[in-house]
Amino acid sequence: ANQVLFKFFEIIAYALDGFAFAAEAMVGAAFGARNPATVRAAARVAALWGFAAAAAISVGFVLLGPMAIDLMTTDPETRAAARHFVLWCAAAPLVGLPCFMLDGIFIGATRTRSMRIAMIESFAVYLPALLLLGWAFGPHGLWAALMLFFIARGVTLWRRWPALMADAAGQGRPA
Repeated sequence: ANQVLFKFFEIIAYALDGFAFAAEAMVGAAFGARNPATVRAAARVAALWGFAAAAAISVGFVLLGPMAIDLMTTDPETRAAARHFVLWCAAAPLVGLPCFMLDGIFIGATRTRSMRIAMIESFAVYLPALLLLGWAFGPHGLWAALMLFFIARGVTLWRRWPALMADAAGQGRPA
């Protein structure tokens, strides 16, 4: 069942990474030009399109997920188990969009140090969540821990946004 659901997750990753790549290119050009207004506009446009795509994917998983599961496996137990967790896959694009978009933005601005620190902080949230929630709630706890990781990743990068924008304006603050 998890292997089937992982295919859903691959769709999420490829789709949202496409918008992150667009943000990376647009933000990179604007950041290099030291134009914070264009950095902000590029991030906003990519995020809006990314949100539209994430919402469409989520709705698609809710409406078509069971049918897609049936196409991927014929085993009744696997189908039932995958259907039991498909709503987690539907939530993942919306919950994960901020961290995907901010990754693209920070890569475009060449702020890999900020990304590394944010990842360490996010992992520090994820690991205890994984252990505690996985132990307490089984597979649902594993999915919940993944969602918490997405949230932590988005929050830890968002906290660095003001410094990135100050640097885009040429004020010399490291992101």
